Amino acid sequence: MAKRPRRIRIKTADEIDRMRVAGAAASGILRELAAAVQPGMTTGELDRLAADRMKQLCCKSAFHGYRGFPGYTCLSVNEEVVHGIGGPRVLRMGDIIKIDVGIVKDGWIGDNATTVPVGEVDIETRRLLAATEQSLFEAISHARAGQRLAEVCGAVEEYVKPLGYSVVREFVGHGVGRELHEEPQVPNYRPFGKTPILEPGMVLAIEPMVNAGRAGVKILDDGWTVITADRSMSAHFEHTVLVTDGDAELLTARPREATPELLGLA
Repeated sequence: MAKRPRRIRIKTADEIDRMRVAGAAASGILRELAAAVQPGMTTGELDRLAADRMKQLCCKSAFHGYRGFPGYTCLSVNEEVVHGIGGPRVLRMGDIIKIDVGIVKDGWIGDNATTVPVGEVDIETRRLLAATEQSLFEAISHARAGQRLAEVCGAVEEYVKPLGYSVVREFVGHGVGRELHEEPQVPNYRPFGKTPILEPGMVLAIEPMVNAGRAGVKILDDGWTVITADRSMSAHFEHTVLVTDGDAELLTARPREATPELLGLA
């Protein structure tokens, strides 16, 4: 007998308030880490800074120990897409680093990510970052009650593909709440078949992973770090998003890193 699909949880008003608190904590930590990035520091130093800040804010990492993951954050450099582990790698001028922060605060999760240039980066890299961040907001614009999930998912690839970029297909966004990964899955491409109709109270972690080259990826021998198969640069941006009757609410709101108009991408 086929398994019935897991139900998408609708959060209550009280639960949403708790998720706002968790989202604000996750966003604050992410912004602090992004501001701390500089040439010469190691990814391990950045991870330790995150661990210290989480302790100060009386929350814990949603990643540390999850299926054995050893880091407090996911820190992925250049061709590393997601799930990089903080360690001795030194950040150098011209690198980019993806910082993914997930925290648990009073039993509720906030999950968000950004991609940060290390010092000055070339225009091609700046364009990749701007396009990826804009694709996130294209997706978020469809995250409203009455829309099908496919509109959210399809918006990412449909924005970046004409610009010459590709989306990672093996790793996707997801529902989020008390658990880090809840239903539904939120790929960055339009899925086949009928997808759920969004309802107020659904909370989604929408997270474009966009490659400058081909879409293929592989996992390194550490069992975690995902890299582009062709070693091209990759960018990653993420928000925890509440579906409402109107515009979506960003539970991990923060200032945008770049505007597509600045780089002629609009």
